[in-house]
Amino acid sequence: MSFRKVVRQSKFRHVFGQPVKNDQCYEDIRVSRVTWDSTFCAVNPKFLAVIVEASGGGAFLVLPLSKTGRIDKAYPTVCGHTGPVLDIDWCPHNDEVIASGSEDCTVMVWQIPENGLTSPLTEPVVVLEGHTKRVGIITWHPTARNVLLSAGCDNVVLIWNVGTAEELYRLDSLHPDLIYNVSWNYNGSLFCSACKDKSVRIVDPRRGTLVAEREKAHEGARPMRAIFLADGKVFTTGFSRMSERQLALWDPENLEEPMALQELDSSNGALLPFYDPDTSVVYVCGKGDSSIRYFEITDEPPYIHFLNTFTSKEPQRGMGSMPKRGLEVSKCEIARFYKLHERKCEPIVMTVPRKSDLFQDDLYPDTAGPDAALEAEDWVSGHDADPILISLREAYVPTKQRDLKVSRRNVLSNSRPASSSRSGASTPAAIADAPSGSLTGAGESGKLEEVMQELRALRALVKDQGERISRLEQQLGLMENGDA
Repeated sequence: MSFRKVVRQSKFRHVFGQPVKNDQCYEDIRVSRVTWDSTFCAVNPKFLAVIVEASGGGAFLVLPLSKTGRIDKAYPTVCGHTGPVLDIDWCPHNDEVIASGSEDCTVMVWQIPENGLTSPLTEPVVVLEGHTKRVGIITWHPTARNVLLSAGCDNVVLIWNVGTAEELYRLDSLHPDLIYNVSWNYNGSLFCSACKDKSVRIVDPRRGTLVAEREKAHEGARPMRAIFLADGKVFTTGFSRMSERQLALWDPENLEEPMALQELDSSNGALLPFYDPDTSVVYVCGKGDSSIRYFEITDEPPYIHFLNTFTSKEPQRGMGSMPKRGLEVSKCEIARFYKLHERKCEPIVMTVPRKSDLFQDDLYPDTAGPDAALEAEDWVSGHDADPILISLREAYVPTKQRDLKVSRRNVLSNSRPASSSRSGASTPAAIADAPSGSLTGAGESGKLEEVMQELRALRALVKDQGERISRLEQQLGLMENGDA
């Protein structure tokens, strides 16, 4: 007799979100009030960037991740724009480079000092001028170095080579209305866009051609979002004709009908999707909501599987997502979001509960690393390459192992003076016997000889102590028997 599985098996069914403690939040940040549906926040393994209120221009705050607590009002900002900043994005290939788009119609690229800002940063590395209206969308190419895409309210998409400050491609005839968002595919050969005319488009930027288009992907008039998934499918969020929020999954080969369509609720905030290509989980955050819903995308119907909802009391003004290489793998953390409140930024940690302390291979497949797979010139000449992957196993440092390393180091450092006096005669001999071609090699062989001497001395000491204990045991036995 066979039983049908009622519950779908998934290792992400029990993912749970937890906000960090108050002392690990970033307090007293005046988050921007500009009316634009961007995330207002960007984060990487070194820095957190937040668009803030600024008088007489536009500014954003860049904080080292460790600088938690209350942020002083006088803390320096990046403040070179003459109009409010609308979007920011960290370079995936350099954790100290960030791009910003503004109402002043420019794109600026900034180099952040290694330890963060000590004075206001007003001079960008490069200013990219080409838009005639405000620039609301900034996104770096996922695999090619120094390639940056910008989209403005002039309905133009520009692709830049930041290294030479030149405009590579201008796509000014593909979008008849305001562009809501742009998303590169996995290897950066195509991008998809959501537009105010309710169409989702897939574009080949190097040829300047439309690969596919779906009109009225969502029939509602409110803003849509479209993102590429790792397998080439397109995930969209939008509104129905009755203003209910929707999620949909599309196959670019056949955009006539969605593979899946789900209705969520009737709130009016735009849904911002965050996608993790390693786990195929999409996190959906609504602007003005107080929750994060997450879904797993699979190859079997209904394709979009609801996992869970993280709920809090305060509504979110914006949201940033940490790249996979910035997570704490020893705590089975699979995502970390930086939720913007009105005056603070609160990290939210998404964890898969596991009993084992070992590295979890199934949760952490190899992920995109910080090295670029292509140079800008290679990409322009028609080459494509997937991201260069790195293992997160090296980032995994189990607590017990770390403690053991520390204690072992302490043993060596404490006993080194004694061992050097014992092995004083042999160390120079070891150095003298070493080949004279490399001083470094001689030093290393000397250290190795020192450690070996120490080990031999410890063995001799243990042997002596063992013999002494056995003699004492014999004497104790004789005393108990009355023979002594």
